Amino acid sequence: MKAYNNLVEATNDLMKRGYTANLSLEGDTVDDKEKDIHMAADDFEIDEFHRFEGASNPSDMSIVYAVTSRKYNLKGILVNAYGTYANNSTSAIEAKLHHHQVSHNLKSEDRPTV
Repeated sequence: MKAYNNLVEATNDLMKRGYTANLSLEGDTVDDKEKDIHMAADDFEIDEFHRFEGASNPSDMSIVYAVTSRKYNLKGILVNAYGTYANNSTSAIEAKLHHHQVSHNLKSEDRPTV
């Protein structure tokens, strides 16, 4: 997986690689508001993710996901906070973003133990 220096660099490269949909986390769905698409946890896959901390503020943390949906024929980018400002939702979407698929990309010492 490619390493990026910051969030802008990551999103620009992902867009060049075809991840063009601007996705948002809306409760129990990941949405492409432009196309009025609302994806449940089973409707998409996480291809890769990258975490970043703000240069001047360690609590300014975000994670960018490269997301693919075969069902809706789209590739997009979802940016979400983690750490202090993370969404504490217990939805299936949050579980998928933070544990289910992401954990197989983490180093063994970073994998969640559930």
